[in-house]
Amino acid sequence: MSDQAKDERAPDEAETVGAATEHTEGSVDGDYEALVRLLKENDELKDRALRVAAEMENLRRRTARDVHDARAYAVANFARDMLSVSDNLRRALDAIPAETKASGDAGFKALIEGVELTERAMLSALERHGVKKLEPEGEKFDPNFHQAMFEVPNPEVPANTVVQVVQPGYSIGERVLRPAMVGVAKGGPKHVAGEAPVEPGPVNEQAEKDA
Repeated sequence: MSDQAKDERAPDEAETVGAATEHTEGSVDGDYEALVRLLKENDELKDRALRVAAEMENLRRRTARDVHDARAYAVANFARDMLSVSDNLRRALDAIPAETKASGDAGFKALIEGVELTERAMLSALERHGVKKLEPEGEKFDPNFHQAMFEVPNPEVPANTVVQVVQPGYSIGERVLRPAMVGVAKGGPKHVAGEAPVEPGPVNEQAEKDA
């Protein structure tokens, strides 16, 4: 092959090699962009999957809590209605004079025992369903479960100690059905260091009427 023929073919070969190089570089750039796009999509999908999993876990916990609360507090309204019955039984017993109780009349004694038995049976039934009677005399005042009706000057006990229970309260689980109506000590020594004193709550007019 003559030198002239080689020279004529050389530009064509150079163009072919350049085109191949440009194609290869373009393919590499395209593959890199595709890889970056796929990695970004993968991160987005992973983040979305994690969010869905977190939402499902939160939903599971809320559902479990709602089911637990429904079981624990299903009788709350019924129990609250029954408290007045228990109160009336106790009022009936308290209204009987001591001398009448000591009179020895068999029929009257049987009636008293029947009312006391009914009261105990009702409280036992409520307790089996998670209802607990609150009689906090001697305990520190707790505004979550007690309602302060009055203050009693008493320097012999720590301030804010319950010294009198006007009407017992009731709780169900961790909730209060009815706060205990109480009188609290005033003017005594402070509670143990580190305990913040609890101020009596506001007087509940409706509670006073109920009491």
